[in-house]
Amino acid sequence: MQVVSLEGVEKSYHGRAILSGVDLQIDAGSAVGIQGENGSGKSVLLKIITRLVLPDAGQVTIADRYLKKGRVFPEGFGVLIDRPGYIPGQTGLQNLMSLAHILNVVTESKVRETMILVGLDPDLPQKAKHYSLGMKQRLGLAQAIMEDQAVLILDEPFNALDEESVIEMRKVFRSLVDDGRTLVMTSHQRDDLSIVCDRSYTIKHGRLEPASR
Repeated sequence: MQVVSLEGVEKSYHGRAILSGVDLQIDAGSAVGIQGENGSGKSVLLKIITRLVLPDAGQVTIADRYLKKGRVFPEGFGVLIDRPGYIPGQTGLQNLMSLAHILNVVTESKVRETMILVGLDPDLPQKAKHYSLGMKQRLGLAQAIMEDQAVLILDEPFNALDEESVIEMRKVFRSLVDDGRTLVMTSHQRDDLSIVCDRSYTIKHGRLEPASR
């Protein structure tokens, strides 16, 4: 089953073409990687996939399972694009519980389990405003996966993580895909994509091309 399909997608900002004629099919249970330089359009493409941004032209089709009639944004998507947001005066656990209370589909036990999975201590009394960049990144990753979202859209998920943490998170993402989740992720590092993803693409001059292995 296709989760998302893009056909002939175009997007420009201030007269500059960011995406040009992009075609992409994302199948359920697959892992798709996207590589490109800063400013190449990776984040814009993910925002279009999640309907945070609408294309200037072309068609974006999201499976009815995730975008029921009347919905603006898809459900069942775990999204981390740009810098992760947080409530500065709350601990990591309090931040995630504030989000968990919106849908009430996960327990505190599950949130704690997810924090440990991404390398955070749920009992740490430190406020999020004092977190390091790597800890903030882990907090963003936790919110993207803690509700067992079926589709994960992750923009540079390894940003600010040390080498050991990157290795561990690669294993986590691959395990999630092997368990049936769908993953779309960007990275500057080809190794990240080759290890985690089933297929990868490169954005060059606004066009999406299969990446060479």
